[in-house]
Amino acid sequence: MLVNHIKTYFKREIPFEDRYLILEGPISKEDLIQLDFHSGLVAFRPPAKQKDALIGIADLPEGRINIARDGNTIIGYVTFVYPDPMERWSEGQMKNLIELGAIEVAPEYRGVKVGKNLLELSVLDDAMEDYIIITTEYYWHWDLKGSGLSVWEYRKVMEKMMNAGGLEWYATDDPEICSHPANCLMARIGKRVDQTSIQQFDQLRFKNRFMY
Repeated sequence: MLVNHIKTYFKREIPFEDRYLILEGPISKEDLIQLDFHSGLVAFRPPAKQKDALIGIADLPEGRINIARDGNTIIGYVTFVYPDPMERWSEGQMKNLIELGAIEVAPEYRGVKVGKNLLELSVLDDAMEDYIIITTEYYWHWDLKGSGLSVWEYRKVMEKMMNAGGLEWYATDDPEICSHPANCLMARIGKRVDQTSIQQFDQLRFKNRFMY
């Protein structure tokens, strides 16, 4: 299935204290460079290095970065990119399968549904109907200590947030996901995704089905 990488820009505002946060994207590499990066965005790597990683993703043909900013400072983001070549999800070399690679919100901005709104914004683009969007959720990436939630409470919050972007739970035999019951695969299958691509995705989800 052929897909294009046209990126239609969207923007919305949500209230926060005495002002509004701006949610927008897909954001360009050039605009990312001009913005500051909140010091609390440390889930994956130090803030400066994570900003560099986002700039790299924004420069990819399929890469999409949607951000939430407070003035000139990025306080949250979500990324979409082709799966890592080392993961099974890339083995089919599907041009219409992209991964929600990361979603993060600075701690002081949590509680006003920034993540939920970022995901809703992300699927406003009609081009997303050409894609299967996946996310692989691992409990060791979750901020259990900062949130004060148990693994299962956090899983419930995360799942509800992903549902806002149309992603639903899908079964898989992927060993890393199966290594803990809280880990999960979630996906959104666009309206224009063909049946052959859906079957390919099913084959990636269950590589060992005939070994049982």
